[in-house]
Amino acid sequence: MRFDKGYAALTGALLVTEILIALFVRDAIVRPYVGDALAVVLVYAGLRTVTRLGVLPAVALALLTAIVIEFGQYFHLLDHIGLSDNRWARIILGSGFDPQDFVAYAAGALSVVLAERYRRASRAAAGTRTVRSPSDSSSTI
Repeated sequence: MRFDKGYAALTGALLVTEILIALFVRDAIVRPYVGDALAVVLVYAGLRTVTRLGVLPAVALALLTAIVIEFGQYFHLLDHIGLSDNRWARIILGSGFDPQDFVAYAAGALSVVLAERYRRASRAAAGTRTVRSPSDSSSTI
């Protein structure tokens, strides 16, 4: 286990952004699609904050988490566990299944891969040395 301050800061900023979107944005683009894409990035950043998972395993786990939550919405999980009236549960886990959300989740995952690739290329061009753990598969992207 580890703690990465940079990913922690990103996780915090994304969490605040997601909460603000959920509470105050009522539109047809940002709330349903940008918010869902950012949710995958949020989970990814959280994973990278506290684990030594590489880019691809962490983004795959973040994407899988979003997909599992979406299927939880399809099967009305909040109703089954008695949290359908809990506002925070509805904000965090969502309340309605939408197959288009899978596209937003994929876009979030793709944006992570592209951002990490750009970050690695920028560091290489600047001559910045990065320290990688043996489990960091980010060198494969």
